[in-house]
Amino acid sequence: MSTPVPPAVAPTVQRLTAPVALSCAPGFPIVRDAVLDVDTTGRIAFFGRAVDAPPSDATVRPLPGLLMPGMVNTHCHTPMSVLRGMGGDLPLMPWLTGVMWPAEALLTEQDAYAGMLAGCLDLLRTGCTTSVEMYFFTDAIADAVRAAGSRAVLTPGIIAAPGWDRLGTWEQMRDDVSARIDAHGLVPDADGRIEFGYGPHSAYTLPAEALASVGEHARARGALLHTHVAESLGEDAHLRDAHGSVPALLEQTGTLGGRVLAAHSVHLSDADVDVFTRHAVAVAHCPGSNSKLAAGTARLLDLRRAGVRVGLGTDGPASCDDMDMWQQARLAGLLARVGADDAAALTAADVLLLATADAAHAIGRDDLGVLEAGRWADVVHVDTDDIAFVAPDDDAQLVSNLVWAGGSRLVRDVWVSGEQVVEDGEPTRSDRRAAVSGVRAVSTRLRAALAAA
Repeated sequence: MSTPVPPAVAPTVQRLTAPVALSCAPGFPIVRDAVLDVDTTGRIAFFGRAVDAPPSDATVRPLPGLLMPGMVNTHCHTPMSVLRGMGGDLPLMPWLTGVMWPAEALLTEQDAYAGMLAGCLDLLRTGCTTSVEMYFFTDAIADAVRAAGSRAVLTPGIIAAPGWDRLGTWEQMRDDVSARIDAHGLVPDADGRIEFGYGPHSAYTLPAEALASVGEHARARGALLHTHVAESLGEDAHLRDAHGSVPALLEQTGTLGGRVLAAHSVHLSDADVDVFTRHAVAVAHCPGSNSKLAAGTARLLDLRRAGVRVGLGTDGPASCDDMDMWQQARLAGLLARVGADDAAALTAADVLLLATADAAHAIGRDDLGVLEAGRWADVVHVDTDDIAFVAPDDDAQLVSNLVWAGGSRLVRDVWVSGEQVVEDGEPTRSDRRAAVSGVRAVSTRLRAALAAA
């Protein structure tokens, strides 16, 4: 989507150094005695070994431990932080229609802001700098992203299901997104913190003509189309009976083409995988949510073998609860290994790439997910002075320890567009404790209202 700017187009203002860095570039190079320069636009001006670094008068920040790119969460409904734990032991459709939708009917714009802000701070503290969001109350969501200092691809929800007409028709929802993009562009802010796309909820909550129309609007603007596909067996049985499968329906209606991200994609046939391959559809793999809701296990290895771009997602905090991308990465690796009866089915490096470079590639963002000159300086500092790292000087063991034993508890500092947004584990732009209090106040009100209904 975005082409990295050439290096050295702006003066370097900050230099980070570390004993080791993982660029997550092709080949998974491990850089020892690493230097990362940030320019005045918030982009990476140089990344590599200290011996190769250009002379610089920039402020130097020596960091112990490890540097890596910020993680990219390819599927989330972060404002649902206010609904975390509700209906937590139900399968997908009873949970969605019987618990979530009634609760969401009570949400206000201020509630969505509270949930989004707290969720963004949570993501940042675990090393996730970008999330692909499908929700409503778009202005409030964008304001919360900016307040937290994170980055998001906002794909406002488009839906035509019972009770949701309070937010307008699907045509009005579609046109609101198109008007935003036409007026301000896909990425309205200079620092790239917000990108707009389209979020048609699913084939089972929208008529076929809506899917086709939203697809046309998205392609015309080069925007991401982000939708739920084949998450559980029961959600869309009537669609499979009528069309063969949801991917087949999307193909028949002309919805595919351009930048399409299919969340979940658990129940796919070989023919469905071929549809995704033909149309360059990407998949947001959400192993935690799919496991908790007993929705099934996506064919991750088959998708990868077919050349389908796959990135990791958490899904919303009401269905997955834990927004920790490290946990999703581990679970993806474990499920793939068990399913294939092969301990080498996904390596530690493969697992980490699913949350960084592969995730950025899946959403069409070649300006994220890799430490490389020209990309945004979204950087995570991980503490390696921990028992999780028993041989930090050994490349293979370093990566293995990071993925399987380290993770989010060792994230110390985070930068987005070169701005430090987490320092020593705490957000710098917003008060985390105040954000938590805000979420709890919303939850208290919702539970009381639902109990009285």
